[in-house]
Amino acid sequence: MAKAVCTLYGDDAAVYGSLVITQAHEDAASVITGELKGLAAGKHALHVNVFGDVSKPAGAALGGVFNPFGKNHGAPEDEERRVGSLGNVEVGEDGSAKVHVEDKLVKLIGPHSIIGRSIVVHEGEDDLGKGGHELSLQNGNAGAIKAYGVVGISS
Repeated sequence: MAKAVCTLYGDDAAVYGSLVITQAHEDAASVITGELKGLAAGKHALHVNVFGDVSKPAGAALGGVFNPFGKNHGAPEDEERRVGSLGNVEVGEDGSAKVHVEDKLVKLIGPHSIIGRSIVVHEGEDDLGKGGHELSLQNGNAGAIKAYGVVGISS
């Protein structure tokens, strides 16, 4: 069993959260659970990005959505999707969201591990690659990054 954590913060500290990622073995789906706070009510995109470099504001050094197989962006259930395309989280009127994602492409174990990469939450909804905007097939046209954190090995 592999376990990792990701603590997310926004540049203004209003948005924050904590996620736990587990994977039983290399062929198993990973499970991402946790909570996000300080977001506007509605849907917000959740992605794994390429880099874990949090040295620049607004997630500017995190790269794009993690895509080791050269796919277009899509919904988590789509065959054509990037590894880091995790869909949307639903934020309630209180500004919080419970996160529970089970994903067969996200890995902690193996050559395409997300350890050392980042998880980001965006200001807007992910159109799941179907919106027709020039950014739809890149990041779901989800808008600016509101919070981000590095995926690290857990004790």
